Amino acid sequence: MTPSLPVTPEFWNRDGPAARLLGPAGYVVRAVGSLRRRLVRGTSLDIPVICVGNLVVGGAGKTPVSRSIAQMLAGRGHEVGLLLRGYGGRLRGPVRVDPARHSVRDVGDEALMLSRHAPVWIARNRVEGVRAAEQAGTEVVVMDDGFQNPALRADLNLLVIDGDYGVGNGRIMPAGPLRESVATGMARADAVVLIMPDRVAVPDLVPPGLPVLRATATAVAPTGLAPGTPVFGFAGIGRPVRFRNSLEALGLDVRGFRPFPDHYPYGREDVDRLLATAAELGAVPVTTAKDHVRLDRVAASAITCVDLDLDWQDRPALTALVEGTVRNVIG
Repeated sequence: MTPSLPVTPEFWNRDGPAARLLGPAGYVVRAVGSLRRRLVRGTSLDIPVICVGNLVVGGAGKTPVSRSIAQMLAGRGHEVGLLLRGYGGRLRGPVRVDPARHSVRDVGDEALMLSRHAPVWIARNRVEGVRAAEQAGTEVVVMDDGFQNPALRADLNLLVIDGDYGVGNGRIMPAGPLRESVATGMARADAVVLIMPDRVAVPDLVPPGLPVLRATATAVAPTGLAPGTPVFGFAGIGRPVRFRNSLEALGLDVRGFRPFPDHYPYGREDVDRLLATAAELGAVPVTTAKDHVRLDRVAASAITCVDLDLDWQDRPALTALVEGTVRNVIG
């Protein structure tokens, strides 16, 4: 078990010698991305595509936002499908995810997790993925990630930023966590989704006129986890500390916590040690929904899943933006 591995390099959080040393490599990544966007002519399709992306490597909250928007659209009568690349899975797609038939090894953890809430398609080629979903009767596609992929032209681009982290040291990989410059990304966005609380003044990064939609990710405690319950948490997500904060916000007694790298493939030895640690602490072992789907059936039955929900402070603005996009495309 390797819980001590860093989720992201520490120097990505603030500027310093290591970041400055790697700065020139970041300029190369920026130039390659810019060239790709100029050379690749994006494809527009017949059904609305809403892209939920971010600027940084690791978690910013894309997946909860994608799920929330898909559920909102479904609740308003639209046949909606989620589209993911299927990171970590062996299938290239396009294929609709079937949680009764597919495993994490087939389609990746995020796709499998989301398939329990809405129809999900995976495809390495996003254009083919949208076409497959459309042929199956999908009216609107919500694409989780793909903001930096110019092959598919989205009709609405939402840029998710974690208000607890922002853009790190503001440098492009490998000098920092950015996939592209803030200015370039903001220029292609139709709105910014700010995951509260905002501790780094995210609106200061947003150019005038670009809407900022605020939402708070809230942990949902399952039955049996009342405030004060002793828990031992672990998470292999982009920013594990956010999950720990969510457990504390529920009023749980967090007696221990172990971070893992994003998409960490838990083995039997990992699980045995986690369960042993929880027992030593007299605590209930808990993890995220994304981690829970990466556990085998026996381990999943012994470890409690704590899911996240989004509370939108600007739901009317979000609804107007999304529905306006759908009407403009469908007519």
